[in-house]
Amino acid sequence: MQEQSITDVSDMKHRFNERLDELCSSEAQNTQILTEPQYLDLIEKVKTSRSKVVNKKPEDYQRLRRFDVMTIGEKEKLIVPVEEGKEQIRFYVHREEIFQLLHDAHIAIGHGGRNRMEKEVNSKYKNITREMIVTYLNLCMTCEKKHSVPKKGLVVRPILSKSMNSRCQVDLIDMQSQADDQYKFILVYQDHLTKFIQLRPLKSKRAEEVAYVLLDIFAIFGAPSILQSDNGREFANSTISELCSMWPELKMVHGKPRHSQSQGSVERANQDVENMLCSWLEDNSTRKWSQGLRFVQLMKNRAHHSGINCTPYEAMFGTKLKVGLKSFRPTDVLNNINCEEDLEVLVRDQNNVQSVEEGPLQNKTESHVLAELPGPSQHDEEELLSLDSYVQTDLHNKEFQEPFGHEDSPEEPYVKKRKADILKIRQISARNLKKQAEKMIQASTSKFPDAKKGDTVRVRVPDVDRGRADGRNILAFVLEVTDANMYKLGTKHGILNQLYARNQFTICNEKFIYDEDIPQREISLRECARLSSKTGGQGYRRCSCKGGCKSDKCKCRKEKKLCNSKCHQSGSCSNK
Repeated sequence: MQEQSITDVSDMKHRFNERLDELCSSEAQNTQILTEPQYLDLIEKVKTSRSKVVNKKPEDYQRLRRFDVMTIGEKEKLIVPVEEGKEQIRFYVHREEIFQLLHDAHIAIGHGGRNRMEKEVNSKYKNITREMIVTYLNLCMTCEKKHSVPKKGLVVRPILSKSMNSRCQVDLIDMQSQADDQYKFILVYQDHLTKFIQLRPLKSKRAEEVAYVLLDIFAIFGAPSILQSDNGREFANSTISELCSMWPELKMVHGKPRHSQSQGSVERANQDVENMLCSWLEDNSTRKWSQGLRFVQLMKNRAHHSGINCTPYEAMFGTKLKVGLKSFRPTDVLNNINCEEDLEVLVRDQNNVQSVEEGPLQNKTESHVLAELPGPSQHDEEELLSLDSYVQTDLHNKEFQEPFGHEDSPEEPYVKKRKADILKIRQISARNLKKQAEKMIQASTSKFPDAKKGDTVRVRVPDVDRGRADGRNILAFVLEVTDANMYKLGTKHGILNQLYARNQFTICNEKFIYDEDIPQREISLRECARLSSKTGGQGYRRCSCKGGCKSDKCKCRKEKKLCNSKCHQSGSCSNK
């Protein structure tokens, strides 16, 4: 016979007792859960041990240390022996009493959680354990509706890139509250494979200005195949349209609309940019953040990135970033170097193997000193040999060769070596990105295990769709799981008219809804929240009036309600 839905206390008690039996069977010698006959028998044993004056056995002493008997009216209760100076009495209870005691305590503290229940119950009763409390809480439908939902998102389909400029991400940091003269926004542009970022100050976020700045970047690094932004499809569309009008030969598409959490790479870059910019302003005692963007860009691109396991500059150019001669010589050695002739003397004297000449030193005016460009390390070589099918390619792979020209063209050995170095680093970066994506999916899967058809789940209701006194969630039943791992959910008021991803709901430990409880009609989440509410649902009422809310044009006044702190940005108001 199929289990019935938990709709009243009797159903809860029946289900609780079943779980309690499972708990007893899982623990061989469980002395905490006593049946009523065991409870009464123990009372008699305690009374017998207490009545003995002589010839007490060790089990008698042990029993008296743990138990005592108190008579309340006509009933005898098993208690914990009361120590001298203490008045608190804690009772032992038998199995048939546990549910009602937990239920009464839970109602008394306003459907409190596990910790509050423990404090309330353990102050009066000895043998009610945490497992019993958790078992009861899992059966409370009211508590399931008010539980919080994890904020961390699910990694459904991580973004992977195989080559530079295959996908680039653009985002805007709002600096309007800290405007630098005319500059109010920061444009963050990042190549998804190399993680190389470029920062530009903006006066506005109009598509024309954004496109003009991006065009300057494209003219140096080339245009990506896909331009992705989480500022909305319209933002990407208008920006690309402006770019194409400025550059008719350009052909580029916008990325799929994604939540900012799924665009985590550029979002994390935004955090780093903000933190580095804060440090730069503090170190230089200035408010001109538009001037510091160049240096922040340098700091970010030279810092090691855990995703690609190298710096973005190395992934882009195949060599470490150089800051003049300080990259190769100690600072104290360079204090007396003022011209190229001084540098040549230093190189000749120290015979530094890290510097090479572009040509023979025939005379001082024609000589030039360069630092040798580093090739890939032994670790990188080993990484390259172990590349899996995702990046199975050699130096002659067409996909990686196209950006650099044809192999048949005559090139200097040094140029060929540099190309090989860049290709190797980018291949390793692509593999490291795949490893990072696998770790993200693994962590996400452990946090959000797949739901099965028939599970009861709780779906979070947005604040604007629920009343102040309503539960945070509604309970739903998994009707179907699609091939794309999307879920069709049904409630007691109807079938929700949209599909849900796994991170949009939490699986309940118990079943509260069954297939036969669901009406065959589609409703929205807002309507379902309204029907589930005891107070009418949709708690937020707000207006955006600019005229002081003096007429019925004000939504709040029209509904005969006072404006609140959410209305009209706390401007002047006559309806308070």
